[in-house]
Amino acid sequence: MSELYLGRTVPQLKEWGGRLPVALVFPEAAQHALSTLGWQVVYRLLASCEELAVERFFWDPTSQRPRSVDSGRDLGLFPLVLFSLNFEGDFPTVIRLLQDADISVRAEERQSWPMILAGGPLAFLNPFPILPALDGIFVGEAEAGFLAVTGTIARIWNSGGEKAAALESIAALPGMLIPGKSPEPVRRVVDTSGSKNLHAPAYSCFVSSEAQFRDMLLLEVNRGCPYGCRFCAAGSIYKPPRHAEMETLQNIVTRCEPQKVGLVGTALTDWPDLLPFLRWLQERKVKFSLSSLRADGLTDELLGFLRHTGTRSVTLALEGASRRLRQAMNKHFSEEAFLEAVTRISRLQFGTLKLYMITGWPDENEEDWAEFESFLGRIEEARRLGQGNRKKGVELISLSVSCLVPKAWTPLQWAAIPEEDWFKKAMRRFKGAVGRFKGMRFAGENPAQARVQMFLARGGEEIFPCLERAAQTGLAAAVRDFDELVRQVLHRPLDRDSVFPWERLDIGVSRKFLYSEWTKYRHGIVSPPCPVSGCDECRVCGMDRFLSLLQGR
Repeated sequence: MSELYLGRTVPQLKEWGGRLPVALVFPEAAQHALSTLGWQVVYRLLASCEELAVERFFWDPTSQRPRSVDSGRDLGLFPLVLFSLNFEGDFPTVIRLLQDADISVRAEERQSWPMILAGGPLAFLNPFPILPALDGIFVGEAEAGFLAVTGTIARIWNSGGEKAAALESIAALPGMLIPGKSPEPVRRVVDTSGSKNLHAPAYSCFVSSEAQFRDMLLLEVNRGCPYGCRFCAAGSIYKPPRHAEMETLQNIVTRCEPQKVGLVGTALTDWPDLLPFLRWLQERKVKFSLSSLRADGLTDELLGFLRHTGTRSVTLALEGASRRLRQAMNKHFSEEAFLEAVTRISRLQFGTLKLYMITGWPDENEEDWAEFESFLGRIEEARRLGQGNRKKGVELISLSVSCLVPKAWTPLQWAAIPEEDWFKKAMRRFKGAVGRFKGMRFAGENPAQARVQMFLARGGEEIFPCLERAAQTGLAAAVRDFDELVRQVLHRPLDRDSVFPWERLDIGVSRKFLYSEWTKYRHGIVSPPCPVSGCDECRVCGMDRFLSLLQGR
């Protein structure tokens, strides 16, 4: 991958003559794009290619027409438009941007240029609700072949070729889904050149005070997760788990010279070089920030270092209300390790402990909630134990509870979805439990908004008319107008043989494995994490076969 790093500087525009103009569109505000690594990786790839002239677009509701933030050019002038899909809520915005640029929304109505393609996490999760608006989808990691796609399109465009010829030419390329042209299921592409290592970790192309993570260079420490939590799509769609090498990250920091670094990963404390790398940053007076941590990875040495270097809050994931639920979801959660971590965090006088939890698990009930109330008391005891006689320690415990959104490519894709009133009842119980303790605060997700996300996550092309309406009225109003369709999608019966829209893709994890994990959820049976030895030795979930096919073995 190119080493292009722009930091706070403005990209230098390339002349369009002899190049394919490319609009790279992030369908959210600029502050979110500037804090999203995947989008920045794609920008770096495209900007480093001489045959392309790439410009950036963000969603700006105050602008009547979508315009490049680099040149002010209108979106409708670009022959290739690339959307970065990160969240299901982006779907209506994609449609709105096309409408505002006077580009026909449905692909079947666009016989000539522009070509509209999409990539990003949703492209290999479930992109099918928005598929009618797209000419194609790139499925997988951009580093693993996206430049071959854009290079092919550029050659045809620059020679005066038709869009239909370009679509035919890219339809069989690895990772490409061109409806009606690409062989299905389309196999996700994975950058396997680093073997078990993440040889080219993602890092920011831009650093900005406008970003959600202000003035921070984001660094990818690991990709994928070995623990196999049954609700987590990242554990499936980013397989196999890979760690970056410390030397690689040091080289990036040395080259970019940031004032602050944000470490990004699904399992930061699993990285054996975490503490040595943080010490290395401290020696260079580079500030740092960490995402959520696992309680069983918080050693005294790591916590002491974090506190000594100015970290004031720690975030831990609790996930489920009871031991039974955590075991069913395969969380690999030790209550003892968690409570010990709370005590150490309080003893070291961190100011805030942030806890995250999910409600809406299959078969979750009153007994689980009652156990959670008791466990909150044990958390409070652990906090006070850490405070000791000084009465100084964690001052605020903040519990944030979200609603379970069953995702594609997880065992819980077979899960039934509770009604909105059930979620409201659960939130009231958690709020009441937290309210019994001084120094605890509760924040709960809006169940109505969560059910909208569930609808978008579980739907296929049949929900596209609702998205078209949402582009005009907003998602909440559109969902009300399509209430019958919403109920059909959310509550259709699911069994072993149910076919899901996203199974037009092959992300590597076998359906047989996912269903076996769903069966284990219902029986509370724990599965072991991915072994350190890798997929070739494990051969349980299907990734060994998948990687062999990718590598032509």
